[in-house]
Amino acid sequence: MRQDKILNIPAIRRMPTYLHKLLKMQAEGRVRVSSTELAEYMHIELIVVRKDISLTGISGQRRVGYDIKELIRYIKNYLGWEDVLQAALIGAGSLGTALLGYDDFEHYGFFINHVFDCDPQKTGKEIYGRRVYHIDEMAERFAGNMPEIAVICVSNTAAQSVADKLVALGVKYIWNFANVSLKVPAGVVVQREVIAGGLAMLTVKRKQDKMSED
Repeated sequence: MRQDKILNIPAIRRMPTYLHKLLKMQAEGRVRVSSTELAEYMHIELIVVRKDISLTGISGQRRVGYDIKELIRYIKNYLGWEDVLQAALIGAGSLGTALLGYDDFEHYGFFINHVFDCDPQKTGKEIYGRRVYHIDEMAERFAGNMPEIAVICVSNTAAQSVADKLVALGVKYIWNFANVSLKVPAGVVVQREVIAGGLAMLTVKRKQDKMSED
C-alpha cells in the first residue's frame, strides 16, 4: 500500500462512520450498498466516497454496488481492526468512564482490559466490568500481557509523567486525551485527541452562518 494512501487522514477519519452505517445495514438484513447511498448518509460528494472506499482495495460492481459483508471486512482490514487490540486506560474519571462505556469499541476490535488510576476512591472498584488498579501496578499488570495501545485520560499536569511511565514499560502507541503535547522518544506514536477541535468547527460554521444572515 502506498504511503500517501496510508496518510490520507480525512479518509481515515471517515472510515468508522462508513463502518457504523454498514454494520447497522447488515443487522437489518441488507446485503448490498451503493456508493450513492453512503454519500447521501455522509452528506459528502459521491466522488469522495468512491475515493475513500478505493483505499481499502475493494472493487465494486457498476450498478450493483458493494457486498456489505465484504466491504466491512475490507474497511476493518484497512484500519487494522480485523484483530482485537488490547488497550490500557489510565485515568478513570468522567472521560475515562465514558470511554469504558462506549459500546461501539467492540465493533472496532478495541478492548480496554487494563484500567488504572491514582485516586484511592476509584482503585479496587469496577467500572463497566473492569477493575480499576493503582497506577503503580502497571508494570505488574502488563507483565506477559502488554497492551498495544494506552489511552491517557488524566489531567494535563499528570499526562507527561504517565506517558513517561508507559514508554518505560514498552508501550509504543498512545491515544492522548489530555490537552497537552507529549514528549516521547522516536518510535513511539502519539495520537492527540483535541476534543475542543470539534467545538471549534461547529462554532466557526455558526459564525459564518450568522455573518451570511446579516
